[in-house]
Amino acid sequence: MVDILMISDYVCPHCVVAKAALKAALKETGIEANITWQPYELTWEPAERVDTYHDEKRKAGYQICIEPSKQLGLDAKFPPKVIPRPYSRLAFEGWYFACDHGKGEEYNDAIYYAYFTDEKDIGEIPVLREIAESIGLDGEAFEQALVNGTYYEKQKKAREYAKNVLQPQGVPTMYVNGKKVSINTYTKEEMIEILKGNNAEAKGGGIYCSPDGCYIGDLLGMDEE
Repeated sequence: MVDILMISDYVCPHCVVAKAALKAALKETGIEANITWQPYELTWEPAERVDTYHDEKRKAGYQICIEPSKQLGLDAKFPPKVIPRPYSRLAFEGWYFACDHGKGEEYNDAIYYAYFTDEKDIGEIPVLREIAESIGLDGEAFEQALVNGTYYEKQKKAREYAKNVLQPQGVPTMYVNGKKVSINTYTKEEMIEILKGNNAEAKGGGIYCSPDGCYIGDLLGMDEE
């Protein structure tokens, strides 16, 4: 059994590809994994939301996602035409509801595909309710949980834990059996090697999204204006 910690955000293009690559690698190898998903909000409310669709620097950073996403069968837009990029707090609160009703993994996939494939604004409650209902959740109960802030404190603690304790440089950040690994190509083949332990511990390397932009190791930084 492999223990995996994946720190991610629903609006991160690298995260959706990493998730698909991980699933494909686990299926091909038959390796059993205990996966813990750690929410990480790239933009905290009330910080200004960014327009990733018209940001040429960010688009350049997303190019690594295109080929592996095709190989993995993802019909994804990098970036999707959702302007500005949504806050992800409500989507994560919805994930806790889904987990409590045995639908956490289905919800994760549905949210990613709603944003990157269908280009839906996953920061809006009606959109999130529609997604929840599409996987068999009670839409009314789901919406009320978001409106009432049922999982607000839980998500607040999760994001503060990620920021203050885990302190990732960006997302996705992946740990395998407690060891931080570096993701560079986002392919199934790379993920298989990671699962087998054939990956050096990351020390600022890899390709990921940070709150300020997209980074390739410590070399390429793309800052918000």
